[in-house]
Amino acid sequence: MKRPTSAAPLSELEAFLAAHPQVEFLDVYYTNLAGVPRGKRLRAHEFKGAYEQGRFLPGSVLVVDITGLDVEESGMVWEDGDADRVAWPVAGTLAPATWLGADSAEVMLAMHELDARPCDLDPRRMLQGVIDRFTADGLTPVVACELEFYLLDGRRARDGGIRQARGPDGRVPPHRQVYGLDSHDLDGAYLRDLWAACDALGLPTGAAIGEYAPGQYEMTLIHKPDALQACDDAIRFKRAAKGVADRHRRTATFMAKPFAELSGSGLHIHVSVNDEKGRNIFADANPEGSAALHHAIGGAAMMMPDSILVFAPNANSYRRFRPNSYAPVRAGWGVNNRTVPLRVPAGPPSSRHLEHRLSGADANPYLAMAAVLAGVHHGITHAIDPGPAVTGDGYASGERLPTDWAHATALFESSRLLQDYWGKRAVEMYTTVKRVEQERFNSVVTPLDYDWVLRSA
Repeated sequence: MKRPTSAAPLSELEAFLAAHPQVEFLDVYYTNLAGVPRGKRLRAHEFKGAYEQGRFLPGSVLVVDITGLDVEESGMVWEDGDADRVAWPVAGTLAPATWLGADSAEVMLAMHELDARPCDLDPRRMLQGVIDRFTADGLTPVVACELEFYLLDGRRARDGGIRQARGPDGRVPPHRQVYGLDSHDLDGAYLRDLWAACDALGLPTGAAIGEYAPGQYEMTLIHKPDALQACDDAIRFKRAAKGVADRHRRTATFMAKPFAELSGSGLHIHVSVNDEKGRNIFADANPEGSAALHHAIGGAAMMMPDSILVFAPNANSYRRFRPNSYAPVRAGWGVNNRTVPLRVPAGPPSSRHLEHRLSGADANPYLAMAAVLAGVHHGITHAIDPGPAVTGDGYASGERLPTDWAHATALFESSRLLQDYWGKRAVEMYTTVKRVEQERFNSVVTPLDYDWVLRSA
């Protein structure tokens, strides 16, 4: 078994333990196609081995569904003998996991074949392949992930439903003062602990915002000229947000639409592109940006229908797409316009960039970023015209986006562009996982079936 050159060196572990001698437990985890971190909790005597020999994980974990069930249709369970792959620590991701206790830390893993080749079904590798296209052209994407989530009561209702968290007065706030700053709008104790956890992880978190519904938050991670690391940050932030919430007897959820009557949660991806001299090629005195930005928008728009399955990966994801909800339902782009999926934010010329607003917060950040950047790269290299900008209400005009799970799956499966940028096998395997999830989800008889049909059929 070979060691990949990209694996974190043992010296990184040794330096960390010298600075944190109290650490006795280490969570090592890999994020699969479904976007769920999975791994092992190691004891101190096992740390060194993880860095020297990696950790073996069954290949089936690459393609388990959102619930953790095997997807036998992938051919990676029985036909493959559920053969092991090797997961190696990712450099720069070893850090204290404060929500687990002072004696705990975590590190991310990257999946490899036994001969040290990166696994083609590792979402990090899929994103890296797209980044490599930019690098070959002397370009560097500069990106940031902006995440929305709900902080809920940690206890479920008797019927299994979720409950909004109570405020300091013991009541559930009837509404949210958007951008409000009092204790009903921002839970100060939770945010202090979350920021402390992020600081310990080395995550570049910025301001917290009280969003459009009670208990809903938005937090932006700082722009980086390293798209892979930016998505690592997003995964680590989600894990910290959930872990800190548990300590506060709360549940942090990145579910796209937890409440039918309240706003959904999105993953907004911000993208600019630097040339070899570090200059933003989207910069321009025109609020619409440069020709390169127009082409990037054109490519992102072209890629959007094929990629809906990535931006909206679960059945619940499609409940978020409602008119006048800040979740776009029609194609289009605009300047300083939040009703369209592709927005050029206001700001000084040097800050010109694209904000991609279609993804739900439940999307796998690596795959969502890989789809967005594939579209941006394709648009720049083929000078794709995005058409005129939308002014006013983007919900009132433009082509309707595919917002049906089965339709989105069919478009994704047949996408030649995604097969080109991601690899045919990765597209086939993601399609298989999502088709199986749909079959499993649709086979469940719910209380709504009884309410609608039991007596009326």
